[in-house]
Amino acid sequence: MRFKLVFTFFVISVLALIGCDSNEPEENSKLKLTVEDVSCTEAWLKISDAKGSLITLKRDNKEIMQFKLTGTDTIVVDDSLLPTKTYRYQVFSLPAGQAGIQYPTSSIEVPVTTMDTTSHNFTWQSWTFGENGAGSSTLYDVAIIDESNIWAVGSIYIKDSLGNPDPHSYNVAHWNGLKWELKRINFYTICGHKNLTPYPAKSIFAIDKNEILIAMDGDQIAKLENGIQVDQFCLPSFLSMSINKLWGNNSKDYYIIGNRGNIAHYENGNWHKIDTGNEWDIYDMFGYTNSFNKVEIICAATDPNDYSNSVIYKITDEPSLEFIRLNTKRLTGSVWTNKGNILYVCGDGIFTNKSGKWEEEILPVNYVTSKIRGNNLNDIFVCGVLGLIAHYNGINWKVYNDNQNTIYSAVNIKENITAFAGWRNGQAVITIGKRN
Repeated sequence: MRFKLVFTFFVISVLALIGCDSNEPEENSKLKLTVEDVSCTEAWLKISDAKGSLITLKRDNKEIMQFKLTGTDTIVVDDSLLPTKTYRYQVFSLPAGQAGIQYPTSSIEVPVTTMDTTSHNFTWQSWTFGENGAGSSTLYDVAIIDESNIWAVGSIYIKDSLGNPDPHSYNVAHWNGLKWELKRINFYTICGHKNLTPYPAKSIFAIDKNEILIAMDGDQIAKLENGIQVDQFCLPSFLSMSINKLWGNNSKDYYIIGNRGNIAHYENGNWHKIDTGNEWDIYDMFGYTNSFNKVEIICAATDPNDYSNSVIYKITDEPSLEFIRLNTKRLTGSVWTNKGNILYVCGDGIFTNKSGKWEEEILPVNYVTSKIRGNNLNDIFVCGVLGLIAHYNGINWKVYNDNQNTIYSAVNIKENITAFAGWRNGQAVITIGKRN
């Protein structure tokens, strides 16, 4: 059985034999032990207001961990647990210089029940869009509002009434619960001019059913309210970038990423560029609320000149960035987490980081992966080339057989609905799975 420590705000020294030589021990405050997160096999526990030098953690009255604490807030992770089982944790603090004395301070006992696994059983249905001879159609991104409100963006080419290729593609496909409807979202033909063109769309972020943001494959963003386009605008000139991904809290507070190290934040009418210090391409972005109730954004970036160099940018307090280095020596194209305790990345393989170390997830097939998203730590999907769709239920991965001529570039999941977007033989394709 393995136990791991996650480092936050301070340094923890794990002791095999503790010998404290502090001459002036600090006075302990009342310990607090709270459950920050739980998966099928792991529990994350936050120890707060513990100023004593020696911390002991017990599970079911058995000591499992002992370490020296020099800060006030830390998260420890206990792994190799069993699904749907309740454990009881308690933490003790001994002031420095009092080794051998009975623990004077302890937290209340905290119960933790691990998650159950989720079902691999889905019913699948696929649709293709675009006409042969009209142009090469594709979809780049997909968003789920609910099972009767799904949006995908890209470029879909069909023929006009005379049978000729229509030069203006449809750039949105919308599912209303009964059928798909193709739409054109317009952007300025040239920034600064009034003419509009339905350029191919690259990214979509559905804030809710009332607000949707769509970025073109370029430097413009359109806003939809209740499914109707109400505005479009160009990025300011100091943001010279083609948008790869959108993520935000609302239409007045969101982030964009692009190639060559570009990250920008739009807030209350103003744009701010966030300096990454390099020109690596940033392919994916995801935002979440961490264990300390702070919103963080993580971005997956790779050196375009050397795919073995990859990094995760983490935005917590602007304008600074935290760099999480990957030692995988693989291309990284997507990143996901639920609360920041476990990081998942994919691209050339799938890797997880639970406590500072990257470990590869082994699938039954060895395909290049495009995107990864999840409901929670026991309900994660990944997609990729050769029709790859794979689901992690908290314990193991299941790969679903799909058309190997398909390349999926995007995945989204919400509750028991998952959607994948990409292309197949020159046509755009959407596949939806419903959990049985």
